[in-house]
Amino acid sequence: MRILEQKKVPYQAHTYPHGGAAVDGLQVAQMLGQDPGQVFKTLITRGHSGEYCVFVIPVEKELDLKAAARAAGEKSVEMIPVKDINKVTGYVRGGCSPIGMKKQYRTVVDDSCQHWDTVIFSAGKIGYQVEVSPAELPQLCGATWAPITKNS
Repeated sequence: MRILEQKKVPYQAHTYPHGGAAVDGLQVAQMLGQDPGQVFKTLITRGHSGEYCVFVIPVEKELDLKAAARAAGEKSVEMIPVKDINKVTGYVRGGCSPIGMKKQYRTVVDDSCQHWDTVIFSAGKIGYQVEVSPAELPQLCGATWAPITKNS
């Protein structure tokens, strides 16, 4: 939220109850009373080149690894182990945001985000979400759009 404020990006903050542990994305959408297609999760992968790649997809969808690799310009990508999320991003599982990672990685957002006036994703801490216009994502995290989910 500090980054959004620094860049003067309009946003709406959302919170949901949690027990200090990650909550399934579908449950987050339900607790927020939002369509699961509008609530996005952040996934971290490592490409064949050894570079990390960030993919942002609706919580109700599954990442298509082949489509994701093509979109990132990689031969292949694989999910990183959960234990490495904090080391790579600075965030914990369930609180990983595409904005404000330790380092700016290639970021691809599922193109379905363009069907929404706003999208919701983690604010960088479990229990906190932000809602912004998808048009802001390239400025905020260098994101590009591509169809990267299964059956998209």
